[in-house]
Amino acid sequence: MTDALLPAAGRPLEKEGEDYFRKGCNPLAQTGRSKLQNQRAALNQQILKAVRMRTGAENLLRVATNQKVREQVRLELSFVNSDLQMLKEDLEGLNISVGVYQSTEEAFTIPLIPLGLKETKDVDFSVVLKDFILEHYSEDGCLYEDEIADLMDLRQACRTPSRNEAGVELLMSYFLQLGFVESRFFPPTCHLGLLFTWYDLLTGVPVSQQNLLLEKASILFNIGALYTQIGTRCNRQTQAGLESAVDAFQRAAGVLNYLKETFTHTPSYDMSPAMLSVLVRMMLAQAQESLFEKISLPGIRNEFFMLVKVAQEAAKVGEVYRQLHVATSQAPVKENIPYSWASLACVKAHHYTALAHYFTATLLIDHQLKRGADEDHQEKCLSQLYDHMPEGLTPLATLKNDQQRQQLGKCHLYKALTHHEEATREASLCKKLRDIQVLQEVLSAAHQRTRLKYTQHQEDDDLLNLTDAPNIVSKTEQEAEMILPQFSKVTVTDFFQKLGPLSVFSANKRWTPPRSVHFTVEEGDLGFTLRGNTPVQVHFLAPSCSAALAGAKEGDYIVSIRGVDCKWLTVSEVMKLLKSFGGEEIEMKVVSPLDSTSSMHNKCATYSVGMQKTYSMICLAIDDDDKTDKTKKISKKLSFLSWGTNKNRRKSASTMCLPAVGVSRPHVKRKLHAPFSVLSSESSLY
Repeated sequence: MTDALLPAAGRPLEKEGEDYFRKGCNPLAQTGRSKLQNQRAALNQQILKAVRMRTGAENLLRVATNQKVREQVRLELSFVNSDLQMLKEDLEGLNISVGVYQSTEEAFTIPLIPLGLKETKDVDFSVVLKDFILEHYSEDGCLYEDEIADLMDLRQACRTPSRNEAGVELLMSYFLQLGFVESRFFPPTCHLGLLFTWYDLLTGVPVSQQNLLLEKASILFNIGALYTQIGTRCNRQTQAGLESAVDAFQRAAGVLNYLKETFTHTPSYDMSPAMLSVLVRMMLAQAQESLFEKISLPGIRNEFFMLVKVAQEAAKVGEVYRQLHVATSQAPVKENIPYSWASLACVKAHHYTALAHYFTATLLIDHQLKRGADEDHQEKCLSQLYDHMPEGLTPLATLKNDQQRQQLGKCHLYKALTHHEEATREASLCKKLRDIQVLQEVLSAAHQRTRLKYTQHQEDDDLLNLTDAPNIVSKTEQEAEMILPQFSKVTVTDFFQKLGPLSVFSANKRWTPPRSVHFTVEEGDLGFTLRGNTPVQVHFLAPSCSAALAGAKEGDYIVSIRGVDCKWLTVSEVMKLLKSFGGEEIEMKVVSPLDSTSSMHNKCATYSVGMQKTYSMICLAIDDDDKTDKTKKISKKLSFLSWGTNKNRRKSASTMCLPAVGVSRPHVKRKLHAPFSVLSSESSLY
């Protein structure tokens, strides 16, 4: 028996070249996915306009006292609400446009639901970061124009990621880079004035924040969404394709669950804990469905034990979709989740439950207990198939009695028909599902197959004699589980590493402006020793040495020597540089830490897989009378795309000017090399 959802064999997907990695797709390519994203962006703007009009009308209605004005405003408000409802229905239509994201191979399978990418507005980092570099780091922000442009280009590329592992790596690279940016430029006590705006995927309403919380959370959401698109794109007619689909949906569930547990107060509705919990359930359900298809792909043999296994696997898929449908019906999720998503979950719950009863009926009707058969094994399997046996029946007696087997099998067929009819009815109630042709074909074929088998064994008095078939216990050999995001596999270099080691030169540390110390080496003696990693500190300074007389202090960080940047040099490298000048006068630039414990290297920011999990931030309160240092440790929780990917070198002038310091800075080689160039418009991945 091989008539159970057996798709035809397909060709393996072509593998893209290495040049595809670390690039965004061409936003001008007129592919199905790009058109959907363009439509989403346009709808978001229309929804924003309608929301503003509604807010204005509600405010006017609240303050107006003239009765005619109030009636006119109420009328306009009803039109605006009607327009807003139509726009949200159009947005729901985009969210259920599953055909665009499916594999290009023709397949007789029920479509899977992908998530679209969240849209955002452009952000110009140039002026703000230049000003902060000047004010906080006492360096010329114009020296960092290339780094700022790299950051902006990376953000631009993240709006059009390719639908493969390269796109995931691109988004993860930006997410990890945001960890460095947050440490460098976002102090915990104030905002820079940068406004990050992202549109809600489900409602289209924009949400804005001045910190990186929303930015990080939205990038994480898009990583999960991209995994869902990768999963739906997999060729589900091959074992390798189904394995890839299972892996992608499990990774999507892991990313979304990580987002839910890490960012508990995101203002966007699509990233609320309740909605993320439902989305995690949805991804795991689709992974379980792909696992069932993997078992069914070689064909389902008409053997007793094989049918028992497949029946319980189908029951498992039906169970997870039933739980998903219940979750989508709960407040507050049911208010904004697309109706088509909830309807499809209900359809699949009935469909796979019907399949479980069909396979159970087949093993009862088509298989007789023959001599020499393993009675104990079959009895055990049948008893474990049900949560309870029908009244008056026992597993072994049912297997031996042909009439009891036939009667119980027909009960399962009748129940399977009931679930098939309910699945068809639910699909017909939703306009979006009625338009998915392959869904209607799969439901109809399964229904007709069950009806044909029931007709072959139907008797006139069945309606009087048939009892309710017992429920089938769900069981699976491989249960879908979340796979947490693996950020450690992505290597990212801090764009702004020229500013110095992050343990010292960060937004939550304070130090004096660089000052020049002119001194000479007397008889090979510097007059001080050095300690620390990078940057190197002055230690054990002799009070009478020329460096001390020139203004050096114990604990000072050495930032440059004769124009050579020393922030990343070790003690031995700095000593070698100092000795190379012999008895000549040496100009050394130093900064003095203002935080009481900033000179202790064991108090640096703790980093995990390239992003901050926890900071130890020391805030100093200086008393004007006795200069008493008061330290307070603050635990900061994790706070986490613009069409166009051309290199955008903006030479924006800073609003501040910096006096010449006469220090040349060596170029620091970065690991990320132009990950954002435009792909050819023939790209098939977007």
